[in-house]
Amino acid sequence: MAYTRREFGKLTVAALPAVAVVRAESIFGAFAQAKPNSLIDGVQIGTITYSYRSMPDQSAEATLKYIVDSGVSAIELMGGPVESFAGAPPSGRGGGAGAPGGPGGSRGAAGRGRGGERGADAPIPEGARKGSWNGQECVIPAPPGAAAEPGAAGGRGGGRGRGETSPEQQAAQQEQAAKLKAWRTSVSMDAFKNLRKMYNDAGVTIFAWKQLNPNMSDEEFEYIFNVAEALGCTHTTLELPTNEAQLKRIGDFAMKKKIYAAYHTHAQGSMTAFDRAFAVSKGNMANIDFGHYVAAGNVGGTPMQFLEKFHDRIASFHVKDRTKPEHCALNLPWGTGETPIKEILQLVKKNKWRIPASIELEYNIPESSDAVKEVRNCLEYCRRALGAASTTSGGI
Repeated sequence: MAYTRREFGKLTVAALPAVAVVRAESIFGAFAQAKPNSLIDGVQIGTITYSYRSMPDQSAEATLKYIVDSGVSAIELMGGPVESFAGAPPSGRGGGAGAPGGPGGSRGAAGRGRGGERGADAPIPEGARKGSWNGQECVIPAPPGAAAEPGAAGGRGGGRGRGETSPEQQAAQQEQAAKLKAWRTSVSMDAFKNLRKMYNDAGVTIFAWKQLNPNMSDEEFEYIFNVAEALGCTHTTLELPTNEAQLKRIGDFAMKKKIYAAYHTHAQGSMTAFDRAFAVSKGNMANIDFGHYVAAGNVGGTPMQFLEKFHDRIASFHVKDRTKPEHCALNLPWGTGETPIKEILQLVKKNKWRIPASIELEYNIPESSDAVKEVRNCLEYCRRALGAASTTSGGI
């Protein structure tokens, strides 16, 4: 997309001259290595920090080490580490605001094995049927609207449903939400500036952060966009709403704050999925996931056709390797699925579009590996796809 000079400057500008907090300074020794650089032949490869959800420490400091060790220099930062670093009240679910399952935490299970694969003896959900990919049996997901088991192949969930909450639990959740809102609407931006400095000093740019919810109050919207500015973001990301009034309200805030709102898509991704969002406000952009787009069936056109048509309305996009619906919509190690990753990246390179591409790690992590190693593997795949020299001798 064509950023303005002010917007593009935010991707490369030096950190604000705020003094880092003591706990941030204490880990600078961990980043004595050469700063990462994942700008490859003009294409900015980054990652969403959701990719590290399986790692044991979800603090902002530990997340930064994961990023640097992966060789990544630009990120979409999940809200959990951000708010925990700034002192948000704990969620009451075993951690701070960013604890898995808490406000701003990861979207799915934090362990290994998430990606659509099922055990050999697992029952087939209603409406689904058996299929195969590369000779391996799998389950073709039920058509949209059909009954399906939570966490089934191609679904979004981690397979952990929630039971009914008691009145006491509901009251506790409401109390916690009130505390978090009070904190958000009163907290100083200094901690977020310190976080930006810590990341920038380590060679990592934060181009987006994900914490916006359409149901937030105007005061919380103000907070979300103020944090985005403090972190140096060009946009803030969220799931794509279906309500046109919400789309307009969010877009109007984005225009006022001069920081885009970029919407993420799952199975609803298509050539027309963003039509209403784009129509109601120039502040609305896309944060499309091309892996999910392929798994949904390339509705209306290929990822390359989507890029050609909407490149000026894409703030950033996610990349993962998935198979098409007729091949079970699997999440697979890069190079073994059907997402045209090479063609997507080559098109961005050819047209010199300044659109960050975010690695989103969702395939099963081998027992001998971890999320940091796998993100690095994905980054090396991007280097090869763009015709750049690999920085390691290993392959995917």
